[in-house]
Formats: sequence, structure tokens, C-alpha cells
Amino acid sequence: MNFLKNIFTALQPTPFKIGCLIIAISCLIFYSFGGKKPALIETFDNQIVDAMFRLRGSQETTKSVSIVDIDERSLSKIGQWPWPRNVVAELIQKIHDHGAKAIGLDIVFAENDRTSPKNSLFTLHEILSERFSLQELSDLTENSAFDYDVILGDVIAETPTVLGYVFQTIDDNLKNETEKPFPSINLSLSPPDLQYKDLTLLSAYRAILNVPDISMAQTEGFFNVFPDPSGTVRKVPMFIELDGVPYPSLGLEMLRIGLDTPQVTLHASRQKKGKKFSFLGMTLKDNFISTDDMGQVTVNFRGPMKSFPYIPAIDILQGTIPAHTFKDQYVLIGTSAAGLLDLRATPYSNVYPGVEVHANLIDNILKGDPFTHDIFTEIGLTYTVIIVGGLLIAALLSYSSPLIGGFGGLFLIITCLFYGNYSLFFLNNQLIGLTYQLLSIFNVFFFVTLFNFFFKDREKRFIQSAFGHYVSPDVVNQLIHTPDKLSLKGEEKKLTIFFNDIRGFTSISERMTSQQLGIFMNEYLTAMSDVIMEHGGTVDKYIGDAIMALWGAPLDDEKQAENAVRASLCMLGKLEELKPVWQKKGLPAIDIGIGLNTGIVSVGNFGSAQRFDYTVLGDSVNLASRLEGLNKMYGTNILISESTKDELQDLYFCRFVDMVRVKGKKEPVTIYQPLSEGTPDSLLENQVVSYHEAISLYRSRQFTEAQKIFAELNDTNSDKLFELYLERIKLFADNPPPEDWDGVFSATTK
Repeated sequence: MNFLKNIFTALQPTPFKIGCLIIAISCLIFYSFGGKKPALIETFDNQIVDAMFRLRGSQETTKSVSIVDIDERSLSKIGQWPWPRNVVAELIQKIHDHGAKAIGLDIVFAENDRTSPKNSLFTLHEILSERFSLQELSDLTENSAFDYDVILGDVIAETPTVLGYVFQTIDDNLKNETEKPFPSINLSLSPPDLQYKDLTLLSAYRAILNVPDISMAQTEGFFNVFPDPSGTVRKVPMFIELDGVPYPSLGLEMLRIGLDTPQVTLHASRQKKGKKFSFLGMTLKDNFISTDDMGQVTVNFRGPMKSFPYIPAIDILQGTIPAHTFKDQYVLIGTSAAGLLDLRATPYSNVYPGVEVHANLIDNILKGDPFTHDIFTEIGLTYTVIIVGGLLIAALLSYSSPLIGGFGGLFLIITCLFYGNYSLFFLNNQLIGLTYQLLSIFNVFFFVTLFNFFFKDREKRFIQSAFGHYVSPDVVNQLIHTPDKLSLKGEEKKLTIFFNDIRGFTSISERMTSQQLGIFMNEYLTAMSDVIMEHGGTVDKYIGDAIMALWGAPLDDEKQAENAVRASLCMLGKLEELKPVWQKKGLPAIDIGIGLNTGIVSVGNFGSAQRFDYTVLGDSVNLASRLEGLNKMYGTNILISESTKDELQDLYFCRFVDMVRVKGKKEPVTIYQPLSEGTPDSLLENQVVSYHEAISLYRSRQFTEAQKIFAELNDTNSDKLFELYLERIKLFADNPPPEDWDGVFSATTK
């Protein structure tokens, strides 16, 4: 049975167990991704990275990359694009003369230059036919001076220029099998037994190339970039596959030309992704460049637009720039003019020249700091964050204040995750996804909070329901905010137990109608209960006209005895206030008796599985009840046990009443009557001193001397207690107590 009970207890839901369950579910879901995150999570990861870019701000470049800008001012001076190719040739030549290491054209010349003079010569044949024959005109057009495409091609061939072209990735039925880019690059594969077709590169349908007269460059490279689903450019492919052959990008070819190396080694994983092998990166002149598994480099953008020098093309053509402006520079020719539609969205801006994307890529590789993404690091870190962070949040929500612990912990964890990711990874050029980690932590927070609301708040509602009418609102609030201080399972504690009832209630109730009795009892019980609760007591139950209360539970009370005695004295005062009010209503005056005892009891929920109450059990409870009943015999209103008096120290002025062996107990109990809080007036103090002297004589069997003092006290201030001792002395005159008499009185009734 105990084994089954332990299993049942272990299976009972708690806030912390719910948190652990959510952590386990989060880990299983993450495992199901298999290293490939859903697109939505990837999108949010990208947004976080964008925020980190903006937080970091601009970075220093290598100062090795410049952009020649076909800007609005250049267009206004030279004319609309496309410019005559001889102008472009002049531009490239002058850039070369300024010392450029490599020149890249973020432009494709896919059609012949219609402004070439040779095109105009045949148009003017009729006008010129008297001076030139058709053959002579044909011979004239062979002169390169009359063909701007040839002029441009010659300049490109004589300079370290990389022509740009673009891949068409969609089948448009315009493919020409003979039109292929010029693959001047020397490629090798690692492992060497793989083939290019085995790589998971981006694929193209056809290439849109430069016209043959211009394609005289040492090499050419594509300038395609592919935005993510949000429309933002984050990566640049280093290779794109066409008909099983990988072709290099514009930036890669510029670097290869500038570094003067013909060889590039492609590295692939031995693990297949589908039917092909994942791309790992490439080696360029002993420098390894990491890519994603599709051969793309994640760009470490240096900053907002114009993080690199932009030199207007018109300034170069007009010779207004300093000599050697492009000394040992990688120079890209492109445009920032909006009308030429080469604008992209990047983490820094939605309007960003496409040519600067390539400038960033080249600068990243030169500096060796493009972003990398290690999937295994992200997997390990994600599991760690989910488990450790989730357990921390679950513990805070379960064992501390939800507002301070929960929200504070959530804020702290999110802040630590973001700052840690930013400082430890992002600033070190490594991308680690945050979205799933944050989502998992938030799920733990949400579901544990939800459990607390629907289940743990049920405990709070129970506390309010169970104690709202019996303890002060302050105590209820404390229990709600710190329910761990409340034991509902039963425990042993030292408490001060209170019993009180109305003297002669039966005869009083017989003189009232049922309606009067109901009104009277409600007023009386309300007034007395309010006093108890105002002094930190808990009303345990009403037993007819009697009240049972306790101090020290459900909340601990270091001054329980003090508060209980103070409440008892205040109840007597409250009763005196109510007597004239009841007299006006025709209700009888009443007197009450109170018994207090401090001791170890069992406190908690007791009863059946269907019905139970929060109450106390134990011998100390019974003694408090017996003391309450003894008030009638001694003519007192409040009687306390010796254990209660010991707790009071000197805070209350008490007088000894008797040593009594109550019904049901073998050991005698010393009982006292609290008379006032603090030092009494001199008259009362002198009277009690004389009384204690008489008691001492009485207990030492000097009955004649004791009788004299008790009689004097009673003549001065009639008191039933004095009369009681006078009666006992008179009884002992005829029937002396036995020799072993201990001065204890045995009460035979409750």
C-alpha cells in the first residue's frame, strides 16, 4: 500500500513537475527537427540577428575594397544607362591606371552596343554611297575604333577585370546549350573521389552572358544573390552549378585574381544530405572559407549603406580624383541609382546597393571574418538552455513569488540568453539560433503559470474559503502569498488554545424568542471573533455559544500566548461595551469564561475523505477546555495554565488561583488569572501580594493565619475566590487534610 501511495504521490501534478514535462516535450520537438529548423523559426532567428547587427553598429573595413558608383550625378552628366561601351572602357582603364588590384563589373552587357559607329555607317550608306562603296564601308567597320564593344573587350582583356554575368534559375525555354560561362578557375575536390554533381550547390537553368566581343576577360563570375523568404539578403553563393559544373561568383574571382592564385579546393562532407553531399567550404590560397551546405557565405555586413568608399564614375572620367586612388584595391563597378533597380534589403536597411553586398563579401574573406554556423554547437547549446533555463524558471515559479521570481527570472534568462549569444557568438562571427531557446523558456513560464492559476490558485481559494471567516484578512493574505507556511496535512506544533462560552446560556436562551436568540448570538459571536482575529488568532469553530480559537497556526506566532491573553482581556472589555446596547434591546446581560493553555498539539485537516476541518487535537486542547469550565467554580473570567503564564514572562500581572487535578488528568495543573497587562495599580498589587501570602499559609497548613487574611481581603473586596478558600479552610477545621496532602484540588466535573 505504501508503495502504491508513493507512486500516486509522485504522479500528482505540481508546478515544478509541469515545468519538467514542458522541458521534456521541448527537447523532443527540437530533436524531431533533425538539424533543420522550421522556416518560421529560421525567420525569427534572422530577425534577432538583424537586431544584433543594429546593436553592434558599424565595423572597420580592411580598406581594401572600393566601389565605383554609377550614381545619379554620373547619369546626369553622361546620359542614361547603358552608356556607350567606349565610355565604360575608358572608366575601366582609368581605374586600372590608378593601381587597382582587381576590377569587378556588377554589370552584364548582354546585348551589343547600339551606339557603336559601325551600326550607323550602314544606315548612312545611301548618303555616303557617292564617296564610299559598300565594300569600303564593310572594311571600315572592321576597324575596332568603330566598334565600342570591341574597344571595351580589348580593355577588359588587358586589365585584371572580372566580367559579371547572371544566372537564370527558372526554366524560361531560352536555354542555349552552347552559351556557358568561361570557367578559367582551376577546381579540385576534397575528398578527391567525389564529383561536382555530388555537391548540394544551388542550381541554375541557364546563364545570361556578356556579348562575345566583350567576353575577353581573364575570367568572369556571376553576381546573383538570393534573398531569404523575408526578402533580406544574408548570404552570397560562392558557386552555382550549371549542367553539373560549379561556376564561381564575381567576388570569389576578384579575390582569386587579386591574390594571384589559380587554384580553389572545394570541401564536402562525407555525410549525405538527401542524395548529395553537403558543402563545407573552400580553400583559397591556404585560407579556408566556411560556407553553409549549399555553398553560400553568410555576410558579416560592415554597417549601413556606404560603409565602403563610393567614388562617382564621373569623377574618375573627368580626372578629378587623386592619383593612385585605387592602389592595391579591389574595385567594384556598380550603381546606387534607384532607377537602375540594383537595390537590396539587408539587416541594416531595406535600400542597399547590390554592389555593396559583394564589397562586404570580399572584405569579409580578406579579413577572415564572415559569419559561420555550427549546427552541432547550436544543438548542444539549445538543449542546455532548455534544460537549465527551464528548470530555473520552473523552480522560481514553483517555490517563490510568481511576480518577483517568475517575471524576474524570465527577464534575467532572456537578457542573459540575448547578451550571451550576442557577446560570445555574434561578436565572434558565429550564428546560433535563439528563437527556439526563447520559445521553450517562455513555454515553461506560460504553462507553469497557467498551472498555478488553475490549480495552485485553487489552493489559494481554499485558503480564503477555509480561513477568511476565521482569521484576519492580513493573515489570509500572508497565507495566500506564502502557502508554504500552511500545513494542511497535519503536524505537531506548540500552540495556545482558547475556549470561551457564555455563563448560564441555557437559562438565558430560554427567556428569548428564536429570532432574538439568533440576532443576539450573531452579534455576540461576531464581536468576539473580531477581537480574536484582530489579535492574530484563528477561530477554529463555534460550538453552540462556545468559541474555540488558537494562536500559532496556520501562521507561526512567536507571541502567541501574549496575543491570546491580550485578546481575552479585550473580549471582557468589548463585552462591557455591548451590555448597555443589549439592555436597550431588551436582551439579557451575560458573563463569559475563558480558558487558555499553551502546549504541543496536532494541527491540520482532520475528518473523513468527504468532509474534514482544519483544527487541532491533543491533550493540551482538552486542558484548555477544562480551564474554561473551572471559571464558574473560582468566580473568574479568564484562567490560564502555568505553561501559558511561563510564555508571558512579566508582560502580564497574574495571580495564582489553584493547583488542580482536572477531570481526565492525573498530574495537577497550576492555574492563574491574568488581571492586567503590565504593572497594575498599587491597590490591586497590594491586594494580590496579601492574597499570595494567604495562599502560602494555606498550602503550608497554617489555616488560621490564612483564614484571617482571606477574610480581610473578602471584607475589603468581595471575591468568590476568597470565599472559596474560606470555605475550604472551614471544611478542613472539621476534617483536616491527610498528612501527605499536597494542596491540590481535584475537579470531578468538566
